[in-house]
Amino acid sequence: MRWTLKPKQEENAVEALSKALQVDGLVASLLLQRGIKSYEEAKKFFRPQLSDLHDPFLMQDMAVAVRRIEEAIAANENILVYGDYDVDGTTAVALLSSYLLSFYPNVATYIPDRYGEGYGVSFQGIDFAEDNGFSLIIALDCGVKAIDKVAYASEKGIDFIICDHHRPGAELPKAVAILDPKREDCSYPYDELCGCGVGFKLIQALASKQGQTVEDLIPYLDLVATAIGADIVPITGENRVLAYFGLQVINSNPRIGFQAIINQTRKKILTITDVVFIIAPRINAAGRMKHGQHAVDLLRATEIEQAEKFAKAIEEFNTDRRGLDKEITEEALLQIQKNKEEERFTSVVFDKSWHKGVIGIVASRLTETYYRPTLVFTKSRDKLAASARSVKGFDVYNALQACSEHIEQFGGHKYAAGLTLLPENYEAFKACFEEVVANTIDPHLLTREVAIDTRIELEQITPKLMRILKQFAPFGPGNMTPIFMAEKLKDTGYAKGVGDEQKHLKLTVTQQGAKPIGGIGFNLGDKLPLVVNKNKFDAVFSLDENEWQGNVNLQLKLRDIR
Repeated sequence: MRWTLKPKQEENAVEALSKALQVDGLVASLLLQRGIKSYEEAKKFFRPQLSDLHDPFLMQDMAVAVRRIEEAIAANENILVYGDYDVDGTTAVALLSSYLLSFYPNVATYIPDRYGEGYGVSFQGIDFAEDNGFSLIIALDCGVKAIDKVAYASEKGIDFIICDHHRPGAELPKAVAILDPKREDCSYPYDELCGCGVGFKLIQALASKQGQTVEDLIPYLDLVATAIGADIVPITGENRVLAYFGLQVINSNPRIGFQAIINQTRKKILTITDVVFIIAPRINAAGRMKHGQHAVDLLRATEIEQAEKFAKAIEEFNTDRRGLDKEITEEALLQIQKNKEEERFTSVVFDKSWHKGVIGIVASRLTETYYRPTLVFTKSRDKLAASARSVKGFDVYNALQACSEHIEQFGGHKYAAGLTLLPENYEAFKACFEEVVANTIDPHLLTREVAIDTRIELEQITPKLMRILKQFAPFGPGNMTPIFMAEKLKDTGYAKGVGDEQKHLKLTVTQQGAKPIGGIGFNLGDKLPLVVNKNKFDAVFSLDENEWQGNVNLQLKLRDIR
């Protein structure tokens, strides 16, 4: 691991903020790193308000989208709410369709089949709309690149409203309205919304025309918070407000579908991390293993018995997904080792039998192991489909764009993307991708980095500090859990490996003049020799609370030791 200590904040700024907030310099420094320079900004950070949300009509095409939906309702048209099969897409479809159905009956949903149709808007979906008399499709979390599909729908007299957050291409589809804060001509103040977040802005605009306020929409925020966590968008600005209130809904009054999932766990209070690792994989499992519509059905369930039935089926999908994901990851790792691909700048693997639903997870696992921009390919009908994952600091979307002559279709973000290509172009694409990455990546980025916020002395770690740090949540990109470095530590003599094959490290550390404090290092069991025999060492960690038999103690959650 590469340890990178963030630059120290300017002393005058630390002192001024420290005085304004009546906090110590350590907390003031952490806030300045997050761009918080004044009392007012700190107040917005620590006490998010729904009034901090932007006016939805600041988004390009919002007024047009609202007018078209109002026309559809006035004319008794059938509206099809269409979304991608992942967490962001299915939560967005559940959100918009349930809101519309609360006052208008002619609304149905459509989630494309991951295997039969693939990502995004499909010709099959448009044919379904035509066959069933839908004259308006509202696409969520997809569509901003669907130029040919929107044109096809237009020929059939079907209008499109697109709610997307992906980067548009040079040309936009000829839809009635395109809501996408990443549009070049969109001056909306915040451009990091997820697809469900854009859907929320649409219902916020519709609600305002019906005399409702944003407070009336709070019950929908559990869906938005889940999508924000799952889609790994920055938890800053508007996303922080939406995630903060969405977590409150999840923990106090979740929709029945979420309650059915939570009932299967032992968790009492869920953090955004729990949402990402407990709720999101189960929602995702429906689209990966069976069909995304199962997730929408669960999220819109109104009876607990019905929800528990859906949740049980989805739990089975998730168990199947875990088994497949483990099996395919092992095969892919063997393929990389056999072909000596660990010596390359990229990891690109392919097997025609791999399950398309888990290749994204496998790509993430391979990136964790070899820390390279990674592509996992499988066969999808007569084409090859892949999921791409990247390393911190490298834009895999741009790398794919540079290889676009070999690709049929691609889309996504800086760190995660998807693509399809013809089998005969695989080798040429693979060579091109390796060449582009080799020529453009900073070699430093191929070593995993741990970014350290600040040095700390053990005596500074107090329950008061922990209480303040907990108020920094929800954590995520743009506001990561604070990471500290402490130097010249010593174990009290009881360090040991724990867990399966002793792969985790448990210890209690001291520092001159400080009380001992416990620590746990997951997957750091191999570091045991560094800490025994009273060796002095440095450690990088976040702070955590360990609850055991009703007692709560502070502990170090170790990231690395040297």
